[in-house]
Amino acid sequence: MTTHKPQHLALLQDRHALLVTRAPLPGVKPAPGQPGAASDYVPPTPDIFVAVLANGLVLAFNGHVDLGTGIRTSLAQIVAEELDVDLERVDMVLGHTEAAPNQGPTIASATIQISAVPLRKAAAQARAWFVAQAANVLAVDAATLRVDDGLIQSADGGRIDYWTVLNRGGAILSLADAVVLKPAAEYRIVGKSTPRVDIPAKATGALTYVHDVRVAGMLHGRVVRPPYAGLDSGSFIGNSLLDVDEASVANLPGIVKIVRQGDFVGIVAEREEQAIRAARQLKLRWAPIPPAPDLSDLAQALRTAPSTLRPLTEQGNVDAALADGTELACDYLWPYQMHASIGPSCAVADYRDDGLTVWAGTQNPHMLRIDLKRLLDLGEDKIEIVRLEAAGCYGRNCADDVCADAALLSKAVGAPVRVQLSREQEHAWEPKGTAQLMTVRGAVDRHGNLSAYDFSTRYPSNDAPLLALLLTGVVPAEPRTLQMGDRTAVPPYRYESMRIACHDMPPLVRSSWLRGVSALPNSFAHDCFVDELAEQAGQDPLAFRLRHLDDSRAVDLLRAVAARAGWQHGANGSRGQPNADGWLHGRGVAYARYIHSRFPGFGAAWSAWVIDLRVDPKTGRIVVDKIVVGQDTGMMVNPDGVRHQIHGNVIQSLSRALKESVSFDAKGVTSLEWGAYPILGFKDIPDIDVVLMPRQDEPPMGAGESASVPGAAAVANALFDATGKRFRAPPFTPERVMQVLRDK
Repeated sequence: MTTHKPQHLALLQDRHALLVTRAPLPGVKPAPGQPGAASDYVPPTPDIFVAVLANGLVLAFNGHVDLGTGIRTSLAQIVAEELDVDLERVDMVLGHTEAAPNQGPTIASATIQISAVPLRKAAAQARAWFVAQAANVLAVDAATLRVDDGLIQSADGGRIDYWTVLNRGGAILSLADAVVLKPAAEYRIVGKSTPRVDIPAKATGALTYVHDVRVAGMLHGRVVRPPYAGLDSGSFIGNSLLDVDEASVANLPGIVKIVRQGDFVGIVAEREEQAIRAARQLKLRWAPIPPAPDLSDLAQALRTAPSTLRPLTEQGNVDAALADGTELACDYLWPYQMHASIGPSCAVADYRDDGLTVWAGTQNPHMLRIDLKRLLDLGEDKIEIVRLEAAGCYGRNCADDVCADAALLSKAVGAPVRVQLSREQEHAWEPKGTAQLMTVRGAVDRHGNLSAYDFSTRYPSNDAPLLALLLTGVVPAEPRTLQMGDRTAVPPYRYESMRIACHDMPPLVRSSWLRGVSALPNSFAHDCFVDELAEQAGQDPLAFRLRHLDDSRAVDLLRAVAARAGWQHGANGSRGQPNADGWLHGRGVAYARYIHSRFPGFGAAWSAWVIDLRVDPKTGRIVVDKIVVGQDTGMMVNPDGVRHQIHGNVIQSLSRALKESVSFDAKGVTSLEWGAYPILGFKDIPDIDVVLMPRQDEPPMGAGESASVPGAAAVANALFDATGKRFRAPPFTPERVMQVLRDK
């Protein structure tokens, strides 16, 4: 298979191409308290953002990757719009370490909002260069020229196209900070719903997914994981394997090599089924493993785990306001959850004397390169990550870990090796979306206004070092603490007095970021609590929210969603008394704006839900009938793409709210297959009505996670309206529902 390294060098040497470049940033490092490894590596060649070629093709490069969200299409639309060419000319290269700029991991809904900014400027700068060249050739004022699909025309009929200009000679431009961008009123491509450019290849079976990569001379590998499933902290990690009985697989055909390094064990074979059989049959002897943390009482485990209190903000006299008002105190508990990728992670690695190439499904190509450098003691300049799509994750699953597995095995045998994890390995070892405990006290005053809010959240860290680094002992398996529990920690509602704090703590089990990170649980607490205070104040939950929102865009969004849903002021659901059909019916509302990155962070899109559901009081079964979900994304590059994103957010967050929770025992993770970790099925998907706010004149906001954030609170609030009981700990399984209904 070809890679992009030769292409990148060829572009820089092409005298008939226009490139817009930037000097590589000197060692991109994560911000304090953020996940990721640091690097001092500076590539020897400039980053290319846009390359216009004389053959009519436009190449555009972005460091983020498409996780099934459709950003390949949206980024191409941005380039085509600013460059004034047809969309079909634009080919996006995403995340490839030898071609795309290092713009960090694809997280925090930041692709369109942040990482697309230099790409947009580069395309606009390229257009300005072409127009200036054409003005010289045509001897006219550049301001009088217009461009249509690269054809530049003057008022007097003169014309020249981009490709003719390039045949006269190209140029390499340095990306400028001050670039004149096209006003939104002139957009032809941005803001128009556009079919995703990646779908045809997927529909026709073209190479798209990393699972389908085949390399000449490729062997097949499987790994055997230790018995401490899902743990990544403790002195026993990397030091527990006592013996590998190679004779136990000596009778099997096709085995090339058994590789052991610390607690890392892998088998390379000629064929995939041979590697699978050998991995199952290989006998290993392990030292006794200390018991995993006791998570049978998750709230207690989070409450008593060592932590460091980090005050975030405080205003007014919270204690006095609590004493003076009608106080309410609640705990809200969020469970450990999986990324639950439908396909187990896979990678292909080819280790040669001159370097390493890895075909990966990672969302962190440049960070992965840093980790592989540490693992293999190989310079970053000798490691190339070719990014291909993989099974969806919306957070970090095992995609990086399997790359390291493949790299170790390839180095051991001197040939390309493909490694795919088993379902059990994916479920057991993927870094989980971490659990969270939110403790809240609040009050309304005698006038029914929100007067006090005292909120703290306990969040185990989620950096999850590359598994092979720990198993081989290259890095110590020591407790690590990141400041990641503060996303959307401040409620959106106006409280006269407020105190917000975060308890940072090392991980209890192996964890990493999952869609919404800490924002979804924090918002679950915020919006369930304000619903409880509205009930306590005897006020309509929608009107109560609107009274206490100062953000006009939030108010507009909530009103638009409520109008679409036919919200009736003061109307109640069953509240524990079944309707004539025998079901308990309820309606819930919730609102959030996803505030991401390190506190105080910055906002992505605004989102609101109104959900209608019913509960079988005999079994606890929940049926969601309809969801009206609204989002204010600012400018939408591809409205249909945003709509599809919202659908995906709704389905996944419903699954998390209704079904998903990881179980553990003394050995670690026990949710090892789909029966033990069910997810939402097609038959459970309700009618989803999407409201998109018309804000094309506003800056684009991140759309990748926002619609997830209010989801669980909306479900819990609807459950109260149906049952008259408060639900403060997802998932809301039938068993959990019946338990709450039985509680007095």
